[in-house]
Amino acid sequence: MRLFYSFLAIASLLPAAPCDLIVSAKYVVTMSAQRRVLENGAVAISGERIVAVGTKADIDKAWQPKRRIDRPNAILTPGLVNTHTHAAMSLFRGVADDLKLQDWLNNFIFPAEAKNVSADFVRWGTRLAALEMLLSGTTTFTDMYYFEDVVAEAAKEAGIRGVLGETVIGFPVADAKTPADALKLGERFLERFRGDPLIVAAIAPHALYTNSLETLKASRALANKYNAPILIHLSETKKENDDNQAQRHQSPTQTLESIGFFSGRTVAAHGVWLDSKDMDTLKLRGCGVAHCPSSNMKLASGAAPVVELLKRGIAVGLGPDGPAGSNNDFDLLEEADLAAKLQKLVRNDPEALPAKQAFEMATIGGARALGLDKEIGSVETGKRADLITIDLDVPNAVPMYDVYSQLVYALKGGNVQDVVVNGREVVRDRRCLTLDRQAVMAKAREYGLQVSKSVQQKH
Repeated sequence: MRLFYSFLAIASLLPAAPCDLIVSAKYVVTMSAQRRVLENGAVAISGERIVAVGTKADIDKAWQPKRRIDRPNAILTPGLVNTHTHAAMSLFRGVADDLKLQDWLNNFIFPAEAKNVSADFVRWGTRLAALEMLLSGTTTFTDMYYFEDVVAEAAKEAGIRGVLGETVIGFPVADAKTPADALKLGERFLERFRGDPLIVAAIAPHALYTNSLETLKASRALANKYNAPILIHLSETKKENDDNQAQRHQSPTQTLESIGFFSGRTVAAHGVWLDSKDMDTLKLRGCGVAHCPSSNMKLASGAAPVVELLKRGIAVGLGPDGPAGSNNDFDLLEEADLAAKLQKLVRNDPEALPAKQAFEMATIGGARALGLDKEIGSVETGKRADLITIDLDVPNAVPMYDVYSQLVYALKGGNVQDVVVNGREVVRDRRCLTLDRQAVMAKAREYGLQVSKSVQQKH
């Protein structure tokens, strides 16, 4: 015991170790396995990694930073993890709202994409989305779209982490005339971004109902060749399930299981109409699920069985979906709020999906759904330095009795102050440091005029 205290005494005399950045806050919500919440806490960062988490007093004694962010009236949390979106569709925001999914897709969005989507459109749409996501605390986004190499370039420029899927779909689209062309494009994408510190390249067959079984099997084989994830829409609507039952006499999940589609890393978006057998299959195969409450509510698709999925130990994250028709913003704190409230409503149970569980879905749960929970999703030593601070000096943040309740039910994306991704400050005091806000918004307005001329607006 004397030796131990002697060691502490000697350690206290040692000079502080150098680090790149210290971020301190009134509360540090770690989302570690123990769900530690530190009052007057701090995080030390060197390079891309967190090197220490503790009280501000202890971190300041042990570490000497090149720069620091002190937020004595804020909450520090892991960066938010978006598990499903279509970033470049930010440029279609507000096109043809208040429609059923198939009507919206077939009569408005697919035609609008055919007339407008190009590499330049995707670049500026992704910049607009990244700007909105970063300013509202999202540090990782999961994307399915066209020209995904351009999405990756724009993401790296913005300094946001991305799990990005090159779309494979059974009709001609902006970057590929056939599914075979899309798979070739996807392979080049996987090769180009293999090992990238910010980008996880993926293959994204749009859905079972928009691809042949042969294309879906080829997509799985390609993803497995590169140990890459697959992203897919699954059982989003009752019509999707009913049509597959009529055609194949089984659910979409069981059809995919029958062709070995889940034999590798998979993230299934929506999962609204999963039954017990489907959920058991997803659990068996280690499939992650992206829950999109805003989208499911806005399109009246239904309410996903989130409580049942979580009870089975299936990893469930949150996604805002595309900001056109299915949802018009990227605010992941809003998704956490709606996820909790939607489960309470449909189950007639105010105890369903508590605030802490909803915030888990926005952070470590989303990371787990993506297979990235060893790297992101919590504020812990050794993990990637993806974290945010959220201002508590605002009317909607006082008084505060429980941090998780405040994060999910009171605080908003607009309350985010600072964002660090992979050890790099990308937002400081609500100002994005990596993107030219005015240029991005001006270009978005320019594209808005182009899109409005090319689509039939619903009045």
